[in-house]
Amino acid sequence: MIERIAILGTGLLGASVGLAARASGFAGSIVGWDRSEEGARKALELGAIDSIASDAITAACEAEVTVLAPPIFATLDLMEQLAPMLGPDHLVTDVGSTKAQIAASAARLYNAPGRPAFLPGHPMAGKERGGAEHADAKLFRHAVWIFTDAPEALDMPVAQRSQRAAELAEEWRGLVQQMGARILDLDPVRHDELVAWVSHLPQLTATALSALLEDEVGEAPELKEVGGRGLREMTRLGASPFSMWRDIAHTNTEAIEQALLKLEQRLAHIRENLRTPELRDEFEQANRFRKE
Repeated sequence: MIERIAILGTGLLGASVGLAARASGFAGSIVGWDRSEEGARKALELGAIDSIASDAITAACEAEVTVLAPPIFATLDLMEQLAPMLGPDHLVTDVGSTKAQIAASAARLYNAPGRPAFLPGHPMAGKERGGAEHADAKLFRHAVWIFTDAPEALDMPVAQRSQRAAELAEEWRGLVQQMGARILDLDPVRHDELVAWVSHLPQLTATALSALLEDEVGEAPELKEVGGRGLREMTRLGASPFSMWRDIAHTNTEAIEQALLKLEQRLAHIRENLRTPELRDEFEQANRFRKE
């Protein structure tokens, strides 16, 4: 059984992992570390972690399972630092929103004889605002938690994990399910293609719409009253901070570009057909998607 978990990055997702693990019945210890001392203290106050580590390396070395939960570039940096410091019976996993680069680094640095194991993961859950203060033990309930442990895609030698590391990987997958999530295994490249459509495109669309409204009618005090529920729902994601999305845009650029281009083309089609029957066809197509 897993007895000690280290969470490196105690923001929204990291702190939520700690809260959800504890709520699901995990009885071991949870240590946390964050570059922001305030963020780590908040996670401790909430009960997401039991103690604050003095540094990331020590926290990981003293744990059996390490969860990397900072932004993606910081995750990649921690992967480089941890690989030579951990042993073959240690499991590292992550919650990053893009997976191809993380899976490639895992294939290079982990999952080989004498090296620690790495299990790339991505819970499809979150909020428009980050920080431990927004953490929620129920965040992962009914959510999909994707694992991209795909040896056929990146020639990852998963079979060469130690028996203990393999057991930890299975135990972690089980704990994720106890948190209320449903597991889905995907190829890492396919993962990035899909999330570009279902996660990254909606975010950037909301960001563009919110920025446009701020430019055009931001000075109008009656805007929010006139807009109503539709405006609130369409612009909710516009509150997301750049710090949460910079690394996603940098590590999934091509897939996001393709999705944005398709949306631009679709919007142009609608603009050109505001007075034709094709506008009705667009609504019918949209209704079919919502019904499925």
